[in-house]
Amino acid sequence: MMPGKLPPFDDLPLDKSGPPGNAWGLWGPDDQLGMLNLLTPDTVAAAAAEIKEGLRISLDWPLDKPSCPTFERQRFRHEVLHKAPMTMNDDVVEMNTQSSTQWDGFRHYGYQRTKQFYQGHVQDDFAPGSTKLGIHSWANKGGIIGRGILIDWYAWSQRNNAALSPFETGAVRLADIKAILVETNLKPRSGDILFIRTGFTAAYNKLSDAERENFPNRTPGGLLGLEATRDSLRWIWESEFAAIAGDAAGFERGPATGPYNDPDVSIHQWALAGWGLPIGEMFDLEELAEACTARGRWSFFLASVPLKVPGGVASPGNAVAIL
Repeated sequence: MMPGKLPPFDDLPLDKSGPPGNAWGLWGPDDQLGMLNLLTPDTVAAAAAEIKEGLRISLDWPLDKPSCPTFERQRFRHEVLHKAPMTMNDDVVEMNTQSSTQWDGFRHYGYQRTKQFYQGHVQDDFAPGSTKLGIHSWANKGGIIGRGILIDWYAWSQRNNAALSPFETGAVRLADIKAILVETNLKPRSGDILFIRTGFTAAYNKLSDAERENFPNRTPGGLLGLEATRDSLRWIWESEFAAIAGDAAGFERGPATGPYNDPDVSIHQWALAGWGLPIGEMFDLEELAEACTARGRWSFFLASVPLKVPGGVASPGNAVAIL
């Protein structure tokens, strides 16, 4: 199933009274799924053909990484509760859902100028008890299940003398992404789930305890990610991805509000608030990259089911690639 289901990029915004690039109303006035609507039964059934060997690869980083999250987010906490005098244990987990491998839900990031979220919702719509745009809607539909594709920009950059630090602000060029697609003979299909490997988790795993402690305060700061340009947005839209993700701590060059980005051309704004396109961050793509390289094959079956938290903002990936 090749792309061709969505209106032309130049027709955006669909809601002319709304902010730039929005596709509000594309799936109906009360839609909660956005681009996940592309994961039709036919799309998922076709993706099952990616399972050749039954090799399963977890794509989640441990919940306690990064050990010192950025943006002053809460650290992961785990406590084992011994239910004495019985030989029995429970445990308690406390975390910020944005602190490790995550899917950003549609409540996470809105248009900063107009203060609107997907479908035009505003912050008051998320009052206690409201479940509008909650990530539970994804789980209720069976999660993010379909064909995943891996673009290993990190390995490509090493071979082509184009490597950049994943811990400093920098742009992964769209031209390089397209070159990798040609090199690997990988053609996106409507409903694909995109993963881009930048080398972030690989580099973080090599840090000392002291460097991890100082990670939020490192200088220079910023994050490596896909360049936030209108061309990048056009490519994402025309590829008809159901979700986009990577190993970077921010899918696009970060911080997204940096002076190098046009404030009205932001992947977080257009994807989450404009299109209802889930964004995944800090996925562990190391083992998957090794397996894909060994096989010369860059597509796989993906099963990812977010937590069913009514009104939830984000969720761990709970993701497995099956080759």
